[in-house]
Amino acid sequence: MLNTFYSGPQAWFFLAADNGYFADEGLEVSFTEGSSLARAVGGIVTGGFDAGYGDLNELVRLQAAEQETPVAVMAIHNRPPYSIAVDAAGPIKTPADLAGARLIAHPQDAAWLLFPEFCRATGLDPDSVTITISEAPHTQMVPQMLAGQWDGIFGFVNTLNAQGIEAGVDVATALHHLTWIDHAPAFYGGALMVSRAFRTDHPQAVAGLCRAVSRGLANTVADIDGAIDAVARRNPALDRAANRARLTGTLALEMGDAAAQAGLGDVDDARLREIARLIAAAKDYPRQPEPTAVFDRFFLPPMANRARMSG
Repeated sequence: MLNTFYSGPQAWFFLAADNGYFADEGLEVSFTEGSSLARAVGGIVTGGFDAGYGDLNELVRLQAAEQETPVAVMAIHNRPPYSIAVDAAGPIKTPADLAGARLIAHPQDAAWLLFPEFCRATGLDPDSVTITISEAPHTQMVPQMLAGQWDGIFGFVNTLNAQGIEAGVDVATALHHLTWIDHAPAFYGGALMVSRAFRTDHPQAVAGLCRAVSRGLANTVADIDGAIDAVARRNPALDRAANRARLTGTLALEMGDAAAQAGLGDVDDARLREIARLIAAAKDYPRQPEPTAVFDRFFLPPMANRARMSG
């Protein structure tokens, strides 16, 4: 199960398929489009999927809420992609300026779900903000926000930028991002996950899945245009320029830190504990899951064989 419709920041999965890396591991993999990175976590369980691409922080949240979850086996995003995009020419420059703002979010948007944690980290009163939930695409939301209908949009930095580009917006000058990277940096982002039954029953397949995805990641970094080709084979209507920007932005922002340059896939247990603490405090959950309940690094390839991000 994927996080959304076929798009640039999923290219490594498609390259792994097209280049035969899943077949090399004895795996047959099919893809189902999802509706959000956060919603994919529960969808892996309720939909009976063996594996998926979901939000690691949402996995922690569901564990803290004592719900059934998959287990993460490979981190993809080393840094949080979440943002509130505002008009760069407007008065909102810092989180404190959001008091009294009108914001809009997709249902189950990961940034919106973590807004209480953002508020605790920045001192913003969440009750001072009005939030509208809408299914409208970001291609509509961005121009509407810039026209004054809203003061900000929840989303991922590079998703908002890419869909702004699709809407004809010069996002480099029009949008200003209030990011979790700057204000709540402990959080992770997307991760490869498997069902607990699949992990128990087919451990060799889980290890093979990690190896294949890591090879796909390495190919993506080496050939951005080839990666976009792999997405376009599944989504011929793809806006190539916007999705190329979305992919390169994701590699730089969410996947470009020093740890990813050494080898992508593992997590810092101390950060997972901090995420659990922040979520439990913000949402008044009774428990803080241990890292071993959330992430299993046993299946990762050796460090020498992991994909590396460029500087």
